[in-house]
Amino acid sequence: MMKNDEMRMTLGEKLKSARKSAGLTQEQLSEKLLVSRQAITKWETDKGMPDIENLKQLSKLLNVSIDYLLDSGDTIDLSVMREEINLDDYTYTRKLFKGRWSEKAGKKDMVVTKKYPNAEIHGLLGKQILTKGEKIMDNAIGFLTDVPFGIPEVLNSIKNTDKEFYLVNQSGKQFFVIVTDEFIESKQLAEKITDKKFSIGNFSFIDCGIISDF
Repeated sequence: MMKNDEMRMTLGEKLKSARKSAGLTQEQLSEKLLVSRQAITKWETDKGMPDIENLKQLSKLLNVSIDYLLDSGDTIDLSVMREEINLDDYTYTRKLFKGRWSEKAGKKDMVVTKKYPNAEIHGLLGKQILTKGEKIMDNAIGFLTDVPFGIPEVLNSIKNTDKEFYLVNQSGKQFFVIVTDEFIESKQLAEKITDKKFSIGNFSFIDCGIISDF
């Protein structure tokens, strides 16, 4: 039976914990997977995600199940696609009265619309859910300083500034999409999301509506 604290752990935290339990350094694990140590660091800090083949190998090497690594309330299945991108290939000009204030965010909108040209694409506002320990620290800081938010929440916000989130409906399927400065990652959802507010993994989201055409 999985403990509540384990369910709240991110994929990166689970990988790091499982690697240490297996007695492996990042360098040793990278050699076994034939990937760079930097890739392991990215996975463990939630700045990237291993593809399906690497997840299978990690499951065997670290003696943990793929379900455990990806568990997020059984919302996401194993249909994961990740592709590298170059934002410099896109030119974004903000439209009058609508569109993104940030040029980089606008380019990421263009990336996802190019990937899913005939789909209904919703922009999402995402916020990382604090762990139990972070909540305690956050509340303590707020109590002592009268600040409406604490250091953990600020750090989580900074850590995720390069990510834009989307919910894509295409041909009867629904995809959860993340676009960073370096890649686009799409995960087909096992169960469709219809709520305005929802959670996936350790993030809570608000559906901001269909993004504008270009």
